[in-house]
Amino acid sequence: MAFKVCVFDAYGTLFDVASAARELAQEPGQDRFGDVWQAVARDWRHKQLQYTWLRTIIKAHVDFWAVTQDGLDWALEASGINDPELRERLLALYWELSAYPEVPDMLATLRAGGLSTAILSNGSPDMLRGAVHAAGLEELLDNVLSVEDVGVFKPHASVYQMVPDQFGCTRDQVLFVSSNGWDAAGAAEFGFHCVWVNRAQEPVDRLPWAPPVILPDLQTLPQVALNGS
Repeated sequence: MAFKVCVFDAYGTLFDVASAARELAQEPGQDRFGDVWQAVARDWRHKQLQYTWLRTIIKAHVDFWAVTQDGLDWALEASGINDPELRERLLALYWELSAYPEVPDMLATLRAGGLSTAILSNGSPDMLRGAVHAAGLEELLDNVLSVEDVGVFKPHASVYQMVPDQFGCTRDQVLFVSSNGWDAAGAAEFGFHCVWVNRAQEPVDRLPWAPPVILPDLQTLPQVALNGS
């Protein structure tokens, strides 16, 4: 089966979610934060995702910017930080997350090979526009899809349905790429071919839908995508 579109999760897959905390830790006068930035980045991401799942289960949706702020507040308190200016600086940096270094060339290769490329993300439209612009990826993506169009977070099936609806393709013509094992599992259950980008070298999640392809980063993804398997 030849793929028609390659769809990417955004945060953690194309964009380095730890880069906001890392960049702040390197700024002058941030020695205290430099000691805890890794814990803050880790807790921020974990709580951000947990809040999306909980809000989906209890049907209490807010946009991703709201859960991003809530996750950061929890992470800062857990590290004993009460600094409104530092909080605002971290939130500002989150709108300009660094793309992983291999991303531009990888996307260009996919498009040169005839594939459409897109993002499918929990992020709000404004957040995604900001991240894509900051990384200079506008010309390398055919579409940026946000869960705000359906009002529920991944891995709800209605989110994944946005891709065949948008691109006029069948589920098995979609290659879905995520750095989140749970997201790859949800997309696989929906019927997409999936790649898990296991940057952190984590164990495979104990779920029925194990990703058939696991990569350490996105450098070799075009070989998978353009071979159609």
